[in-house]
Amino acid sequence: MPLLIRVLESIGWTFLSVVLFYVGLRLYDILDPIDHRAEIRKGNLASGILQAAIVIALAAIVIAVILTPDIS
Repeated sequence: MPLLIRVLESIGWTFLSVVLFYVGLRLYDILDPIDHRAEIRKGNLASGILQAAIVIALAAIVIAVILTPDIS
């Protein structure tokens, strides 16, 4: 039974992480006036690097939140 609970926790954290990534990227798209997706389709390497940096920054935040121990 503990294995099943761990698997379900992993699935839950994965789902939450995907939602946080989506919300974070959409929020950045709303706040930034440049359409980075269109720029990447045109071949703008700088825009692609910027998007990659945003994803890495969001990943660092999500990992820090997941690894923070419970304060109970």
